[in-house]
Amino acid sequence: MTKFRHEVFADAHLNRLEEIMRDVCADFETELRAFNGGNNHVHLLVNFPPKIAPSNPRGPSPPA
Repeated sequence: MTKFRHEVFADAHLNRLEEIMRDVCADFETELRAFNGGNNHVHLLVNFPPKIAPSNPRGPSPPA
């Protein structure tokens, strides 16, 4: 365990983070299957459909 973990997230923060992550997943046509965490970390379980490469979830970059 890390020696200097400080409390960063209150319940209100975690609730808002979950809302944001669900919106982001909806935008990318993915599914947030699980979200939980504590006062100093979060856990995300995201289901990426096979059409999206995990290394590039945003898709191809636009031409410069």
